[in-house]
Amino acid sequence: MTEEKKVGFVAMTSEKKAVENIPEIGIGMIGHSFMGKAHSNGWKQMPYIFWPPAAIPKLVKICGIPESEVAEAARRFGFQSYTTNWKEVIEDDRVSIVDSCTPNNMHAETSIAAAKAGKNIVCEKPLARNASEAKTMRDAVKKYNVKNICNYNYRMVPAIALAKNLITEGKLGRIFHFRARYLQEWIIDPAFPMIWRLKKEVCGSGALGDLGAHIIDLGRFLCGEFKTVSAVSQTFIKERYNPETKKNEKVDVDDAIAAAVEFENGAIGTIEASRFAAGRKNQNIIEINAEKGSIWWDLENLNNLNVFWREEKPIETQGFHCISVTESHHPYYSYWWPHGHIIGWENTFVHTALNMINAVMENKPLEPYVATFEDGYRNAVICDAIIKSAENGRKELCIFE
Repeated sequence: MTEEKKVGFVAMTSEKKAVENIPEIGIGMIGHSFMGKAHSNGWKQMPYIFWPPAAIPKLVKICGIPESEVAEAARRFGFQSYTTNWKEVIEDDRVSIVDSCTPNNMHAETSIAAAKAGKNIVCEKPLARNASEAKTMRDAVKKYNVKNICNYNYRMVPAIALAKNLITEGKLGRIFHFRARYLQEWIIDPAFPMIWRLKKEVCGSGALGDLGAHIIDLGRFLCGEFKTVSAVSQTFIKERYNPETKKNEKVDVDDAIAAAVEFENGAIGTIEASRFAAGRKNQNIIEINAEKGSIWWDLENLNNLNVFWREEKPIETQGFHCISVTESHHPYYSYWWPHGHIIGWENTFVHTALNMINAVMENKPLEPYVATFEDGYRNAVICDAIIKSAENGRKELCIFE
């Protein structure tokens, strides 16, 4: 196994560049709020952390509405210009990478237009509202041969990349179980207003696409492809007041889902996602039990990977080891801080920027360490199967095209 494959896609070139000859590459962003801030921070941090970079991101143009807010975002994040028309971002000749941070209902239109224009694309997760829509996006980036990332950013947490390496190298042996839960509490209040994340027409699904899709991706990344799902879902609060329309509106997406899954390799698992878990701010925990040991990880303590080895001696002191994944030999970490100096959630977006820049400039591979539109499509197939199973009460096959 080569060093690059061993440590994950850190993607730095082995040849030192002449610092004075580092090119710039234009970034156009569609969307300017929560994810726009996170992605902008990633593009700006990447070159001075992973120095010398293959190219320095140049924040060219950002799009959003209303104009007053996107103008302020452009100034705050450091974009050269702004617009309220997303097509102007794609049409700008200075833009080589389009970063789509929009609500889910705009992912397909913006990404397909960018692909047709020959622009490389980073799109926030979930890739689309359903598998059919995601397939059109997957097919477009293949047809126009552009680099593409569906930003399942937890793949790029160093501890998760290390877990992937342990599994790929056979250290855990045959996998038996994958269990995962992603829990938040932020809409539990009945007075919380209607927003786009509660409208199927805009988002496609609720806790499933918002949270469950993340742990589905980690299941695919670490354990293999899904085969079947058996699910239940619930919408606890059926109506929400919309301050814009000044009336109550129906909530037509799930507030919580739970699913039993089978993997193609024979492993089984469980997935739970809820935005009604009082006291849970952003708990994303995964555990894998295998032939030679187990691993577990928690997003709220993301620098630590907990590992248990069955054959460890002496048996009297056998137990889980908490590994601080902050050493220079760990994935991504040779360019960060001295060991023990942790990174945070926002730094996964630095890794997104790193991987896309190196894919575009040096043709570095994205898969399997970075999720592409193919991964986003397959995730959407699984989400659709979970929704269908919850509706009909039957086990559903995950069928990919």
